[in-house]
Amino acid sequence: MTMKITNVECLILDRSFPFVRVHTDEGIVGIGECFRRQPGVIKTLVEDLLKPALVGKDPTDTTLRFDDMARAASAYEMGGAVWCAIAGIDIALWDIKGKALGQPIAKLLGGMARDKIRMYASSMRRDMTPLQEARRAASFVEQGYSGYKLHSAVPGAMDDGADYTIATVSEVRAAVGDDIDILVDVNGAYSVHHAMEIGKALEALGVFHFEEPRPHHDLEGLATIADALDIPIASGEMIYTQYEYRDLILNGKVDIIQPDIVKAPGFTEFEKIAALCKAFGKPITVHNTQPIISTVAHLHFCAAHADIVPYSQEYNIEPISIRDEISVLKEPLEVIDGYLAVPTGPGLGVELDDKALKVLSER
Repeated sequence: MTMKITNVECLILDRSFPFVRVHTDEGIVGIGECFRRQPGVIKTLVEDLLKPALVGKDPTDTTLRFDDMARAASAYEMGGAVWCAIAGIDIALWDIKGKALGQPIAKLLGGMARDKIRMYASSMRRDMTPLQEARRAASFVEQGYSGYKLHSAVPGAMDDGADYTIATVSEVRAAVGDDIDILVDVNGAYSVHHAMEIGKALEALGVFHFEEPRPHHDLEGLATIADALDIPIASGEMIYTQYEYRDLILNGKVDIIQPDIVKAPGFTEFEKIAALCKAFGKPITVHNTQPIISTVAHLHFCAAHADIVPYSQEYNIEPISIRDEISVLKEPLEVIDGYLAVPTGPGLGVELDDKALKVLSER
């Protein structure tokens, strides 16, 4: 007899973070995480729309279950939050498959080519002066990180006068020296001509990558910028399916692809995106702002795809309640000398703390 799914639930932790648990008739429970925006919408999608398409079916048939969810939710028509909900469940299904087979997910993806992944410190703050940001960057370099990303410019604006990107990068470079990677994310806040102007200044400062100089949907603008600059252009955090990544590669002409496994729906779609990147010779640097299950899932993917994941990967250094106040993981992840170890236990290789889950679900 095959294993069957008996229940699918979405827990909203600390009113902000949607986590998924998939239960089976053999007692194996898979865990996953969804993108953190609009958690109430995600919970409704998981429990009311996707769960009925899964109960009674074999969780280890991950491709079939992915197709079941896509059909049930009209995902290719609806997109957006639907993919985020599917992502959390897909991660949980791969966790179940790994546990059932006694193998870490990286092995299921083809093999654990490395046992640790180099991380860069990703700052989400936008309220610091250039000197304050530089001091912060230097403090993380002292902790062992070999890269630092700043989020500059003014989101939602275009070419805003309050943008201090060049002044900030100049101070950071002076503080950390020439051997540390600096990454700059402006969240699509520039016109094409201003992005080229800023990009040339960033090139002179030795910036490693220039992220989303234009919004992801302006493929023509991204292509114009990528063609004009030598600095690598990165994008992809705001799209979901292999078809959108195909267009980003062919029409946006970006240099570095940035899928996020809690948006681009889980390991099943990530494997298709990986195949595209291999075919077109595009490296992947994952977008990763959620430092719990999302980070663990990314570690497994990066471990199995060392050939197209050559650079350091994103790690959110801002305070996160479910990591820093009450750890939802029984054994929290720890960045050591700029690296995170890839869990080697079955499935994701991590366990949630039931007591923490209860407290975080109720507060």
